[in-house]
Amino acid sequence: MTARGLGGIRVVELGQMVAAPWTAKLLADLGADVIKVEPPHGDPARRRGPYRPHASDQGDIGGLFAAINTNKRSVVADLSHTDSRSTLDRLLANADLFIHDLAPRAAAELDLMPESLRAQHPSLVTTSITPFGQTGPYADWRAEELQVVHGGGWGWLAPGCVQDPELPPLKPHGHQAAFQSGFAAACASLAAVDRAQRTGHGEHIDFAQMSYVVGMLEAAFIIWSYTGEIPSRLGARILNPWRMLPATDGHIFIVCVEADQWERLKDFMGRPEWADMEIFDTIESRYENEDLLHMWLGEWIADQSVMELFHRGQAERLAFAPVNTVSQMAADPHLAARDFLVTYDQPGLGTITVPGAPSRLTNPWWSIRRPAPALGEHDGDGFAANGRDDTTAAAVRADGAPATGTSASGRPLEGVTVADFSWVWAGPYCTLHLAHLGATVIKIESSARPDLGRRLPTYSVHHEPTLDTNGYFNQYGQGKKSITIDMGTAEGQALAKRFALRCDLVVSNYATGVMDGWGLGYEELAAERPDVIVGAVSGYGHHGPYKSYMGYGPTTGPLSGLASMTGYPGGSAEELGVSLGDPAAGIATAYALVAALVARRRTGEGQFIDTSMWEATTACTAEGWMEWVLCGEQPEPMGNLDPLWSPHNLYRCAGDDDWVAICCVDETEWAALATLTGIDPADERFAAVADRKANEAELDKLIGAWTRERDQWDVTELLQAAGVPAFPSLSVRSLEENPHLAARGLIERLAHPAVGQMSHVGIPWRLTEGTNGVRTPAPTLGQHTREILTEVLGLSLAEIDSLAKAGALR
Repeated sequence: MTARGLGGIRVVELGQMVAAPWTAKLLADLGADVIKVEPPHGDPARRRGPYRPHASDQGDIGGLFAAINTNKRSVVADLSHTDSRSTLDRLLANADLFIHDLAPRAAAELDLMPESLRAQHPSLVTTSITPFGQTGPYADWRAEELQVVHGGGWGWLAPGCVQDPELPPLKPHGHQAAFQSGFAAACASLAAVDRAQRTGHGEHIDFAQMSYVVGMLEAAFIIWSYTGEIPSRLGARILNPWRMLPATDGHIFIVCVEADQWERLKDFMGRPEWADMEIFDTIESRYENEDLLHMWLGEWIADQSVMELFHRGQAERLAFAPVNTVSQMAADPHLAARDFLVTYDQPGLGTITVPGAPSRLTNPWWSIRRPAPALGEHDGDGFAANGRDDTTAAAVRADGAPATGTSASGRPLEGVTVADFSWVWAGPYCTLHLAHLGATVIKIESSARPDLGRRLPTYSVHHEPTLDTNGYFNQYGQGKKSITIDMGTAEGQALAKRFALRCDLVVSNYATGVMDGWGLGYEELAAERPDVIVGAVSGYGHHGPYKSYMGYGPTTGPLSGLASMTGYPGGSAEELGVSLGDPAAGIATAYALVAALVARRRTGEGQFIDTSMWEATTACTAEGWMEWVLCGEQPEPMGNLDPLWSPHNLYRCAGDDDWVAICCVDETEWAALATLTGIDPADERFAAVADRKANEAELDKLIGAWTRERDQWDVTELLQAAGVPAFPSLSVRSLEENPHLAARGLIERLAHPAVGQMSHVGIPWRLTEGTNGVRTPAPTLGQHTREILTEVLGLSLAEIDSLAKAGALR
């Protein structure tokens, strides 16, 4: 019988903690067979907890491990021993994908470098997902989540709108960089596996987490590149109102993105005199006077109930959102109606309820088929030597046409066409990654209502402000083509439908119901093409009681519970620094689209991918969620600290607002740090990890006194030479100038027709066999209209002229 979903795809995972295991779990949850190879002491995540309080035997499975290792088998192998190494070799001989998190030096010691793996297993795809990648000056440096977040520039932006410059940049709660990197690595890996199964040529994907974080900084990087300003955690947002504000029974978040939303908010408030003041008339003036705006708005909100205000505001198409706790989400009727939460039995922890699939699928491949495994539970297991489903290697499309993009040196998705009906960030972020992987992404837009990304106040100061000189659009439009179709005309809608039916993938992130109103909903497309694959991103999803509610990326930090867990110790909820829901939903949808494409090649089935930004973000809250599930406690904000490890913080250095992220996760690293900082290793306050955690404030003072007299890069290089994880908290200006990112080719300066060679963030991974680098700059509005209509739809010039005269091509 033909496998469904990713059934029949075989994966070996050699990874610890979050990034590599999450990458593998995403594949396993859609049906892939994943064997996790662990050292004798197991993945350290097993011992991270949380555990149920007063458990007599905590076992080898904590809450974090349980949440990110379902649907896997566990095999123990000490790779320093010949017998155990033969176990790994046997598994790799019959695997399609090998995922590991080994730095180059460690990979070389184990003979697991790309050249060796390619020689032994020519059709194997290997994905290495590491903090800095396999090449560049920092490739062998040590880093944990703390260093990746701050090194990639995310921490510099968090939490946003800080008034006290003495408060440090902030790490969002948990391992958010690792979760997001895992989605992107899974997407690229699966695309490469698909090509390998069609061509017999494997690939090595060198994925760098720091690079990925640099690419998800919203408008921050291009604000620096296009305007010369350096965004930071200090100051105000460009768009206002944008703030979490206290109500009678909690906090509520509000954001107004478009001018009409601000007008509706004024009506909703009863047109108070202050709201009609001239100082709030424009985006620019609201930015300049945001302190007054939020003061008066806060006074209006203060005596109202969170959920009442949420529902009443949403009824008026206003983007209100509650600042949720985990318990509030667990009881929410919308998540219940969408069956988002999943309950299963986990040996050692009992019955637990966890966030489910990041996207809802018409063909429901996602499931938890088995709990997280005990250490070595499946020793001796393997893959069947000839277990590949023959359909996985069929080099034909489901419609019978020859497969395309099968060149050994090409990008994995070459030959795939994407009808891109998306705008702003979530959808364009999704299709950006498909373009990075080689797909032909064709953006359908219109001068009648241009993409908001072309209209945000992020224009190049060196050029006339036009729809083609906007840095926001030019960042997330890289590698794509643009055609203009006016969806307000019957002719435009008919043309768009023809186009959608012709392409391999269809993507949108308009409000729920918009695509249906144009005759482009999944049901209508599937009626004419049963194998159509549609990815739709929205704030709350396409069914459930909140399906028509307005949602933007900024609302999902509060909605998902992450905001309530993020903040300075002893403080209240804070924002995440970036509108995480947009990239989280975008990359989750890109991954699901590639999975659907792989499945369609094998089964002929189509798919509707319904991604809620709320759910895609919540899927990455494993640590906080499990603390509530297992311990009944809502995680409190802890700044840059860690629940277990100490030291683990950001420390002030010499210089203006310079900081360095330092942590120790084992006794070897601690001994090296103590020696360098002059801390007495015999001091009983710091003798063991529990002692250091108990006396963390005193320890941080000692380390801070040492760093305060030194340059942040001098501290970093000194500690890294001693094997201690350390890295500066970097601004976007520092990122553009960073030698490691330059060595990896992350910063692109392609010649754009309107702005020339401005700096943009490129591709966070490097291919060994395929080509690298962004292929083309972002398109100007409608740049490829005639080309695409001729080449993709086969229209004659006369037909195109007729459509133009009818107003369909505006």
